[in-house]
Amino acid sequence: MATLVTFHAHPDDECILTGGVMRKAFEEGHRVVLVVATRGEAGLVPDFLEPGEDLPRRRVAETHASAELLGAARVEFLGYRDSGMMGDDLNDAPGSFWTADAEEAARRLAAILTEENADVLTIYDSFGGYGHPDHIQVHRVGRRAAEIAGTSKVYQAMARRSEIIEAHRRAGMEVPDVFDDGVPESEINVGVDVRKYLDVKRKAMRAHASQITEDSFFLSLDEETFALAFGTEWFIGDGEGPSDALAL
Repeated sequence: MATLVTFHAHPDDECILTGGVMRKAFEEGHRVVLVVATRGEAGLVPDFLEPGEDLPRRRVAETHASAELLGAARVEFLGYRDSGMMGDDLNDAPGSFWTADAEEAARRLAAILTEENADVLTIYDSFGGYGHPDHIQVHRVGRRAAEIAGTSKVYQAMARRSEIIEAHRRAGMEVPDVFDDGVPESEINVGVDVRKYLDVKRKAMRAHASQITEDSFFLSLDEETFALAFGTEWFIGDGEGPSDALAL
């Protein structure tokens, strides 16, 4: 049995980018650990919170529900605050992940990697997929944590923009301009076929009901278009070739 630690910026990121890999690892008998940097404080506030319930508490509960579906045996939050989108005032707010000391944050993550004797760590690419400050920080912190803990297999999760754009086109949706920049698709060298786990992946998305609504891009797609956008999870793997899979 191996251990996969998947490191994410906010609640719901885990099911979108690595939900299939997490479930695949679980079903193949491996240990899956989810680490989340923030509690998603800057997310949309839904109108169905319980009296006295705040958004972070709801998003933590949603993360645990998603993690259970995806097979995570352990969920940890590093305790930083959501930094909001690049350029928001929240970027520089006290306690934001974007302003966190990367070395300190890396040591927090490395302690979990060491405790779990992690074989594989997933992070994001250097642009954080779409330039979100917390996603960029996940890349920086994750890289350093792997060095500290001696975790040699590090995979940078990223969407293949051409697939996401085509899915928007098929659904008749406007393509967000966040896909204009980023790490080139040509750097992707690992693809994991997760079509077998798409039902679970979609259920995990639904677990994040405060942020992923039924009319969202993620849940409104028909099955074929959803499989196009999310049926393969893509990574940049150190030293891996195009035909390699995410082996645990």
